[in-house]
Amino acid sequence: MPHLVRKYLTIVLGCVFYAIGFQFFLYPNNITSGGVVGTAMIVNQLTGFPVGVMTILLNVPLFLIAWRHFGLDFMVGSLFGMGLSSVLVDLFAGFGIIATDDPMLAAVIGGVIKGAGLGIIYYVGATTGGIDIVVKILRKKLASINFGTIMLSLDTIIIAAYAMVLGRYESAMYSLICMYVTTKVVDLVLYGIDNACICYIISEHTGEITKEIVSGTLHRGVTLLEGKGAYSGAHREVMMCVIKRQQIGELKRLVKAYDEKAFFIVTNAKNVFGNGFENISEVR
Repeated sequence: MPHLVRKYLTIVLGCVFYAIGFQFFLYPNNITSGGVVGTAMIVNQLTGFPVGVMTILLNVPLFLIAWRHFGLDFMVGSLFGMGLSSVLVDLFAGFGIIATDDPMLAAVIGGVIKGAGLGIIYYVGATTGGIDIVVKILRKKLASINFGTIMLSLDTIIIAAYAMVLGRYESAMYSLICMYVTTKVVDLVLYGIDNACICYIISEHTGEITKEIVSGTLHRGVTLLEGKGAYSGAHREVMMCVIKRQQIGELKRLVKAYDEKAFFIVTNAKNVFGNGFENISEVR
């Protein structure tokens, strides 16, 4: 299947999930989704103007900015995502389906479904327009911050406005829960589960520990880094290795067996590519 066809089919799938989460769960329970759609919901509540149509109108200036910053390919993909998701939102409104009238359940389940849809769309390099474009621009300057974290920060402002303009403070609180769930699912789709860890080990028994990690039951590679204590001035080799999360216990026992005074640091790793992990050639 050609890459372009696969990309747009993926966007269609993401838009369907997005519209289902929004129209069947969030909208019936007055849970705003933040961003441009959240702004459109405020207008809808005040005037009755359709959410989908208002979303398209508010997106026009943002797409002009996107064209300038990210080029035609990004703009076309995002325009398709925005247009289709807006059409599906208004189309699904005609079904009259209310999946649940429990706001908490709607916030959590709706947030999961909507987050999955957005994550799928973002994964192929498109967006649904609106605040997503602003987030993508900001992330060029704030590359160390996850996409979902920036989106949550901006959406919180829209949700606060929703509460103050319409006086629906309880709905706004449910909206914050929904947005938290949504951003976590977006990050899960984009970056995957933290199923790997980076370990740094400083020990007097570097040789023995390294040999056991490489040749023992772990069968993991080790990189030796040159380190120097800022206080003592002593030079030490720092062992760095990437392991599966389920191997942490085994590595701890291994290090303890050789050196109970070893300095051992464990951090989460996302998207590890290489031997024993994901294959980078499969990345789309």
